[in-house]
Amino acid sequence: MPSERTAPTRSLVLVMAIATGVTVASLYYVQPLLPIVEAEFHVGSTAAGLTVSLSQLGFAVGLAAVVPLADVLARRKLAVGLLALLAAAMVVAASSPSVAVLIGASVLIGLGVTAAQVIVPFAASMADDASRGRVVGTVMTGMLVGTLLARTVAGLLADAAGWRIVYWGGAVLVTLVACVLARRLPADGPRERLSYPALLVSIYRVFRAEPVLRNRMAMGAVGFATFSLFWATMAFMLADAPHHFDASTIGLFGLAGAAGALAANFAGRFSDRDLGRRPGVAFAGCVLLSFGLLVLGRQSVVLLVLGIVVLDVGVQGLQVTNQATIYRLAAGRNGRITANYMIAYFVGGAAGSGLGNAAYVVAGWTGVCVAGAFLGAVLLGLAARARLPRPAPADRVPAR
Repeated sequence: MPSERTAPTRSLVLVMAIATGVTVASLYYVQPLLPIVEAEFHVGSTAAGLTVSLSQLGFAVGLAAVVPLADVLARRKLAVGLLALLAAAMVVAASSPSVAVLIGASVLIGLGVTAAQVIVPFAASMADDASRGRVVGTVMTGMLVGTLLARTVAGLLADAAGWRIVYWGGAVLVTLVACVLARRLPADGPRERLSYPALLVSIYRVFRAEPVLRNRMAMGAVGFATFSLFWATMAFMLADAPHHFDASTIGLFGLAGAAGALAANFAGRFSDRDLGRRPGVAFAGCVLLSFGLLVLGRQSVVLLVLGIVVLDVGVQGLQVTNQATIYRLAAGRNGRITANYMIAYFVGGAAGSGLGNAAYVVAGWTGVCVAGAFLGAVLLGLAARARLPRPAPADRVPAR
């Protein structure tokens, strides 16, 4: 029987990359559909917007309550089960008779999307130290491409055939992915035996026991804070003088995010070649540099786009480097490691959005970039002093 140390073939890594992309895309389909949903159900923007915020809430609950189960349950069955839930929720969304049903389906969609956070560490655990970064980078590239394309594809489909076709098509894709993973993912080796309450308690114990994890959680949180700080305020700046861009034009700037998808694969290979601090320092340096370019973006669109590319390379490259590092810790705890890391990551993102909005109110675009540069400097300091993982025996598990 294959175990979790079975080296993944290139085709399996590609399948897992596609699976994460299809899965994560499901979380973002609704965003360009909100005006159409408002009009069809005759509701206000607040009610329609709940489909976005509550899907994110479902995702957050899944990170804390479902992803840790990957340490005690068969991960193939857990991932496929979550994908089945996701497909079913999308069918409910596609056939929603009211906005209330659509909102309820959105919560379940967010919960099902956590399958991606089971697949990524599963892929990492199958690779050895020499190839783990490459594997994580490839799977993360799929995730980033899915995130990047989701809104564009959803908008085009909705314009052509209505918003419901987006969910029907998404349900078909998720079902296909679940069937392929059920056949292709290897079976797990022995899993740790813990009750569910003990498992949840041990999330904190893993956090307390791993200084490398705590350090990377801080780096991830600050990195995503800089990213969210920028994207939460960029539209305000572009809509104002001297640009006066409309919403469609502003949306095109998101395509610069493709640089992050390209950076993910490079970051993984960089991490494999250098297990020290240099990858983290390099990508944190990109984040700091980007705000020097972005502050000039009020006057120059070219420098703004260049700044977006550098920021995205830095943040996404750091994300892959962080994940390649934390998954080098002891085997058997990747679910709890993922839960700790991703919770910190999204808390950082929420804080960054709030800081960006406050900085823009107080000091405009310059204030946003000063705040971003400050966070970039903090991030560079964390990367320069980052703790490095020690090789751990495969059977090490946290104290209960």
